[in-house]
Amino acid sequence: MEYSVQAWLIALTTLVSLSQFSFGSITRHYKFDVRLQNVTRLCNTRSIPTVNGKFPGPVITAREGDRLLVKVTNHIKHNVTFHWHGVRQLRTGWYDGPAYVTQCPIQIGQSFVYNFTVAGQRGTLFWHAHISWMRATLYGPIIILPEIGMPYPFPKPDKEIPVVFGEWFNSDPEAIIAQALQTGGGANVSDAYAINGLPGPLYNCSKKGARDTFKLKLKAGKTYLLRMINAALNDELFFSVANHTLTVVDVDAVYVKPFDADVVHIAPGQTTNVLLRAKPRPPAATFLMAARPYATGRLGTFDNTTVAGLLEYDQSPDAQAGHIKSVPLLRPSLPPMNDTSYAANYTGKLRSLASEQYPARVPLAVDRRFFFTVGLGTSPCPWNHTCQGPNGTKFAASVNNVSFALPTTEAMLQAHYFGRSTGVYTADFPSNPPFPFNYTGTPLNNTFVAGGTKVSVLPFNASVELVMQGTSIQGTESHPLHLHGFNSFVVGTGFGNYDPVNDPAQFNLLDPVERNTVGVPAGGWVAIRFLADNPGPHELGIKDGLGGQRRAATRAETDSSAAGSANVLTKIAP
Repeated sequence: MEYSVQAWLIALTTLVSLSQFSFGSITRHYKFDVRLQNVTRLCNTRSIPTVNGKFPGPVITAREGDRLLVKVTNHIKHNVTFHWHGVRQLRTGWYDGPAYVTQCPIQIGQSFVYNFTVAGQRGTLFWHAHISWMRATLYGPIIILPEIGMPYPFPKPDKEIPVVFGEWFNSDPEAIIAQALQTGGGANVSDAYAINGLPGPLYNCSKKGARDTFKLKLKAGKTYLLRMINAALNDELFFSVANHTLTVVDVDAVYVKPFDADVVHIAPGQTTNVLLRAKPRPPAATFLMAARPYATGRLGTFDNTTVAGLLEYDQSPDAQAGHIKSVPLLRPSLPPMNDTSYAANYTGKLRSLASEQYPARVPLAVDRRFFFTVGLGTSPCPWNHTCQGPNGTKFAASVNNVSFALPTTEAMLQAHYFGRSTGVYTADFPSNPPFPFNYTGTPLNNTFVAGGTKVSVLPFNASVELVMQGTSIQGTESHPLHLHGFNSFVVGTGFGNYDPVNDPAQFNLLDPVERNTVGVPAGGWVAIRFLADNPGPHELGIKDGLGGQRRAATRAETDSSAAGSANVLTKIAP
C-alpha cells in the first residue's frame, strides 16, 4: 500500500471551473521540503520533521478565490501527506490529504503537488500532516484574505498576528504512538504546550531562555487581530490575556456575531480570530498570555501544564530597556481544567452573522438523518500479546460500535473513482447504533466494538442532519469532530441523552454557528446540518481522549486502540 504517488493521480486532476475564480484571483506557488531539523526546547535537542526547516511551518497566505499549488518533497524516512484543514476542496478531493483515504502517502525521495482553489472562504485555517502523529511538528497557518475591495465586517485591525498552539515532546512522537498501538493503552502525553513553537517562561529550563518565549509587542491605542489555531494533537484549551478583553469575530474561517470574552475556548482543529485592543496609554506592566487544557473525564493522563507568552507595550521605558522584572508581571485568570460550564456557555455565544452579505444557509428540510454514538470501547488483545487496556484488552474508539480500519490495498478515493470498491470498503455504515441503551448512564458490561472499513452513501445535494451522542462506556469526555470537505451548522447541543421528540424544537435554524470542527460535549450530544454538495469520499474524524492519534481508525496492519479514534466516510453519489 505504501507506494509512491503514481501518474494516475495527476491524470485524474479535476479542473476547477472558471466560475470558482473571482476577479483578481491568482495562482500562488509554495514549496514544502519535508526534512529533519535540530530543534531545542526545554533543554532537549531533537531532530524533528519540519517543513523548510521551520517549527511551526511556513504561513500560507491567499485571497478568497486564489488557486494554490503546493509542491511537497519528502526527504525523511517516514511517509507523509498533508491536509488543508477546513478548505472545502470542492471537486478537488484528490488533494484533501488523509493517508489511505484520498491518497497514498508520499514516500522518501518522492514529490507530490497539491492543487486546489480557496472558494467562498475567508479567515484562518491551517495545514498539517495527516498520517500517524507526524502532525506533532508538521503544521502551519493558512491565512485567507477577503477578495480585493471587500472589507472585514468588523473594525479593521492595525496588525494581524498568527497565534498557533501546539505541543513539544521530549521523545519521538512516532515512537509514542507506535507503542500505544501495540499495547492498546493510552499514549504518553506531551512535555509542554507551545505558542508559535515556544513553550514560554512557566516551564523548567525555559524560564531563562528569551528565545523560548513568544512575545507580542503592542502599540498603545492600536487594534490587533489574533489568528488563533489549535494545532495540538489532543487537547482542548482555555486561552486568556491578562487585563485584556478579546472580541471574537471569526471561527473556522466563518464570520460570527462579535462578542467579548475574557477566556477563549478552542478545541483541536479549531481556529478563532479575535480582536485585541491595546490600552490607550502604555501601562507600566508586562502581561502574560496563557493557555492550559480543558479536560473532561479523562481515563488516561493528559498534559496539565500551562503555556505562556508575553505581551509588552512599546514606548514603555522599562519595556524598551528590556527590564521586564522591573515592572509588574500580570497573569490571566483561567477557568478550572474541568470547567464544562464555561466551555458550554462560551460555545453557546457563537452565532453566524446571518446577514444579507453573509447569510446562514441552514438546511431547513432534511433528506437524511443519522444518529451516531461516539466513545471508547475495547477490542480483544491479540494472542500472545500483553495489552494495557481495561482487563487486558485494547482501547478502541468507535462510532455506532464500528471502529474504522484503514484500507490495505489502495486509497478509498482511487477505489471509488475506478469502481473497484470490492475488498476496499463496504457501503453499509449503520445510520443508528446497533441497539439503544442509556448512552450517558451506567456503562454496558460488554464494551467490545466491531471493526470495518464502512462508508455511508449520500445522494448529491442531499440535506443531512447528524446527531452525535457521547457515551459513558469507558467514561464521559468531549469529542471534537471534523468533517472533511464541508462546513456544518451547529443547530443544537445539550447534556445527557438526545431526545428526538423534544430536543429538535429547541434547534437554532436562524443563525447557528458554522464550523468545520465541532465538539461533542462530555456526557452530551450535538446536532449538525450540512448540504452534501461535494462529491467523493470524505472523512469524519472523531477525536478520542486518551492522548490518542485523534483519528478513528488505526492503521490497517494494527488493531484499533485508544491511539485511534472513530471515523466514518461519506461517499456522495453523483
